[in-house]
Amino acid sequence: MAKFELKLPKMGESVAEATITNWLKEVGDKIEMDEAVLEIATDKVDSEVPSEVAGILIEKLFGKDDLVQVGQTIAIIETEGGSVDAPKTEEVAAPIVAEVAKKVEVAKETVAPADFSGSDKFFSPLVKNIAKEEGVSIAELESISGSGKDGRVTKEDILKFVESRKSKVESPKPSVIQATTQNLQPETKAIPVSVNGGDEIIEMDRMRKLISGYMVASVQTSAHVQSFIEVDVTNIVKWRNKVKDAFEKREGEKLTFTPIMMEAVAKALKDFPGMNISVDGDYIIKKKNINLGMAAALPNGNLIVPVIKNADQLNLVGMAKAVNDLGNRAKAGKLKPDDTQGGTYTVTNVGTFGSVFGTPIINQPQVGILALGAIRKVPAVIETPEGDFIGIRQKMFLSHSYDHRVVDGALGGSFVKRVADYLEAFDVNREY
Repeated sequence: MAKFELKLPKMGESVAEATITNWLKEVGDKIEMDEAVLEIATDKVDSEVPSEVAGILIEKLFGKDDLVQVGQTIAIIETEGGSVDAPKTEEVAAPIVAEVAKKVEVAKETVAPADFSGSDKFFSPLVKNIAKEEGVSIAELESISGSGKDGRVTKEDILKFVESRKSKVESPKPSVIQATTQNLQPETKAIPVSVNGGDEIIEMDRMRKLISGYMVASVQTSAHVQSFIEVDVTNIVKWRNKVKDAFEKREGEKLTFTPIMMEAVAKALKDFPGMNISVDGDYIIKKKNINLGMAAALPNGNLIVPVIKNADQLNLVGMAKAVNDLGNRAKAGKLKPDDTQGGTYTVTNVGTFGSVFGTPIINQPQVGILALGAIRKVPAVIETPEGDFIGIRQKMFLSHSYDHRVVDGALGGSFVKRVADYLEAFDVNREY
């Protein structure tokens, strides 16, 4: 018999940890090779962790809702036959346990146990341990401005705070001011909701809770303002109707309007790089790559935003393949964590649900999001050398939400106008 360590696999360059949401196997259960053992969730995507070997699950090192770092051992599987190329748990764990025990003893001698359960903010176990060791109170911990995902306090953030506090023992006012400033933020109190006997109470699922938090945080972070423009896409509709069958036969992909719109957005972002930025405190970060987020609806009604990397480098065929691939994998729940990371600008198609236009919320830390309205046949004035006349045209609205902290109306309006110009100038005789 041999023991195999099942580790949390690497899930993309920007993903360092995941939360265990459900164990699919219990201790004593038989596991086949490539069979899913547990389900995990990052801040965007849920996925499964399969076993690399066949055997019996003999130990679970983490429980449900525990946060696990990439590369950490999460379970022990006993296999038949010779040794498995994985270090024994005791060999890996012994020095770690010894080091942790040493730190715990030091903390017990110097710091009274701190209770962070009363905080509404999320702190990783590592950050909590450092806070306890360094005597950082819950108020001080909540006052730290996190540099991690969604403002999460990282190991580096708390270590910098501790170092800063030590160097300013004689002048603690900045820390006090920072904590006071945080406390001056208006508190959002829940409005009481009356419930009668006929009402059904349903708890939000994990994804909906995350989306809820993201939306509220975005509105509180960015000064949202919108610009709207109507676009004549008659040439695009004609061209797609003409080539869609041949396109699918040759490329093996369906041709929707989305890749055509995404191509225009990518071109406009190259023309207006001021829209392809992020904000970090008082600093503006100009993004080198144009990575387009594509809001997609999941079967359970939730939303997810997979990202088309380097969208400006794709031709229309490449864009169509990327759009279809991400859309299909989103519906099937097969997206990888890295598929939703690194977006620099987002597009959402509200026209899919029949909406003429909308006012979408910015996907932080981006500064803009474009909503595509439904394409409709409408009567319009057509200008010709012989005079104006009324005709039937295919039109749609573009709704551009942008962060007024760093994007003024001139830039926000000019950008969406450039997208419209590219769409209206579409060549009906274009080769794909």
